[in-house]
Amino acid sequence: MRRLHVGIFLLTLTLSVHVLAENKPNILWLTSEDNNVNWVGCYGNPHADTPNIDALAAEGFQYMHCYANAPVCAPSRSTWITGVHALSMGTHPMRSRYDIPHDRIPYYPDLLKARGYYTVNQRKTDYNIGGRKDSSAWDAGKVDWRVLKAKQPFFAVLNHTSSHESKAFGAVDKTTHKPADTRLAAYHPDIPVIRQNYAHYHDAVKKMDNQIGQALAALKAQGLEDSTIVIYNSDHGGVLARSKRFLYNSGTHCPFILRIPKRFKHLWPAEKPGTKVDRLVSFIDMTRTWMSLAGVHDVGVMQGQVILGKEADPEREWHISYRARMDERVDNQRAIRNKQYLYIRNYMPYAPAGQHLSYLWRMEATRAWAAHHKAGKTDAVTGRWFGTKVAEELYDTTKDPDNVVNLAGTPETEKVLVQMRAKLRDWQVAHYDAALLPESEMVERAKTHKVTLFDLVRDATKYDLESYLDASEVALAATEADLPKLLTMLEHSDSGVRYWGIVGVFLLKDAGKGALERVLKLANADESDHVRVMAAYTLHQFGKGDEAQQVFNELLKNGSHATLKILNIIDWIDGDPNAYTEGLAVAKAAGNYSERMADFLAASGVSSDPKTRKKK
Repeated sequence: MRRLHVGIFLLTLTLSVHVLAENKPNILWLTSEDNNVNWVGCYGNPHADTPNIDALAAEGFQYMHCYANAPVCAPSRSTWITGVHALSMGTHPMRSRYDIPHDRIPYYPDLLKARGYYTVNQRKTDYNIGGRKDSSAWDAGKVDWRVLKAKQPFFAVLNHTSSHESKAFGAVDKTTHKPADTRLAAYHPDIPVIRQNYAHYHDAVKKMDNQIGQALAALKAQGLEDSTIVIYNSDHGGVLARSKRFLYNSGTHCPFILRIPKRFKHLWPAEKPGTKVDRLVSFIDMTRTWMSLAGVHDVGVMQGQVILGKEADPEREWHISYRARMDERVDNQRAIRNKQYLYIRNYMPYAPAGQHLSYLWRMEATRAWAAHHKAGKTDAVTGRWFGTKVAEELYDTTKDPDNVVNLAGTPETEKVLVQMRAKLRDWQVAHYDAALLPESEMVERAKTHKVTLFDLVRDATKYDLESYLDASEVALAATEADLPKLLTMLEHSDSGVRYWGIVGVFLLKDAGKGALERVLKLANADESDHVRVMAAYTLHQFGKGDEAQQVFNELLKNGSHATLKILNIIDWIDGDPNAYTEGLAVAKAAGNYSERMADFLAASGVSSDPKTRKKK
């Protein structure tokens, strides 16, 4: 009898899988690294050589307004694998791998496997999440087309690395693509090395396109073309300087193409293939949509929308992007956009946009651009990237796709600015923005309370998000008349409010000197290392460099969790590394990005005499 029951069970299971294979689409997701829309021919660049992707667009549906939530791979892929914004989990800083509550946040392949899908992911994971191996969610880590045919329905991801930023490194003087046949971004100076690097990367994208073509040919050779939905997109924008890692169009506007067989015509987003689809799509929507295609309806904490089929949500009005630390460089930005306007809020406007970042500076074009700027040859547009930022930026992307004309503060766009500012705040509250305080401050709080960052930001007694938003708005827009309000913030019991208070005093420059006595006390004795760091930075700005140096040295020697911020500030103020020898040694011993930054500072000067120092 037991054997009969088992036999019936196995037969039922076999029939269920057979029915599932008949009714559910196979899904092949082809991703490429780092290329924005400007490197793909069908998106309008006449110099781009991407015949296979262009053909896929002609056979499918080309989305014209698709944007990454993060302009770099790790947080972008963190968002994909969970369907939850990296900024909502605390996994937004580059290569951080902080834990999340895995019992409540599955990886989407877990859900697919529960629906009978065979799941494969070839090569790239980089999910930026601790507590679980990246490979654990997948049935296999290599695509075997014969296995896929036997294992239908399948969900297979093929990641193509030939267009990665690293492929833009190296010699640029022997390219197949002609340097003359390039379309430079408005912010890049027209100099030979930059044109050559454009050509060099066009060659890399051409190689990636060939690999896309090979994958599509293999799919067809196995007779799987008519049962498989094909997706193509990049994992974020890029790749020359001021694209990848930045929230402009160049860092977030991505190619996104769907080819859907006729048997799944009910999923078509337009009447016929070859259509350019105008819908605004956010990367967070992809995971929810793939789940919908596979018949997964219980998606738990996923935050995106469904963009295809009967379950499609109404088109979103807004898309959100964010960035924080990128490798050894600290920063903190948010962006909200619709199809026309892009609004960027800079929470660290004092941090230069184009900071030296060791990986990015491996590129010939980056070094050439920096040298061109240092020689005084850039103008207001091509040189702006190397300076500090303003608190708010607003661009009309339909007229200014390279985002070089900041409209914030103009009367004509005031209503737009106010609306987008408010919508961004609403989103931050609804999605638990986990970066209103510095990264290591957040990590220390989570350790103290023995919770993940995900849970920390969902408890207002531990992380008072709305108070921090209020405080940041005061600080970033402060005038001298706001000094009394800032002084009150400096006395607050919550170190997060004090942090924003000292940021506001710093941004007032000399107009903030009325707070000098309180700033001195914060610099020397506040319980928060990050409050002390910003107070010392403010002292330096007030002309008290010796006092600032003393605070920085003390914190560095004690291995402060704010070390990376201190090292960045020392660079911004062009501080003498010889004045921080012992502290730099401690930072170097700490490893990771503090070590990288300490090495950079140590190499930037050879003497305590400013007249003989080797300038960066």
